[in-house]
Amino acid sequence: QVQLVESGGGLVQAGGSLRLSCAASQRRNIMGWFRQAPGKEREFVAAARWSDSSTRYADSVKGRFTISRDNAKNTVTLQMNSLKPEDTAVYYCAADPSWVMAVTPAAYDYWGQGAQVTVSS
Repeated sequence: QVQLVESGGGLVQAGGSLRLSCAASQRRNIMGWFRQAPGKEREFVAAARWSDSSTRYADSVKGRFTISRDNAKNTVTLQMNSLKPEDTAVYYCAADPSWVMAVTPAAYDYWGQGAQVTVSS
């Protein structure tokens, strides 16, 4: 059983920045972030692969968000800059032991509890 504990998030004005962190009780090759806005499906945000340090981003956040891993601490961080009101959602950390940085939630086997990010206009 892998536990994922998220921290960070909060309320910020449009154009501002926030950081999310996720600590895993065990190392998983893929760690990623998803988000879910009210009334919408959970969507992929970003992922990072431990084995070769590769990263992957959704087009909607590319150039604004940065995912990074501290493999020694089994943590993953999502730095979110130039935030927009449409970034408002609950953000979830997810982990997957496979090689593929999947964009579908079903591919991930462990999830954090979620952290609220609210961007005001």
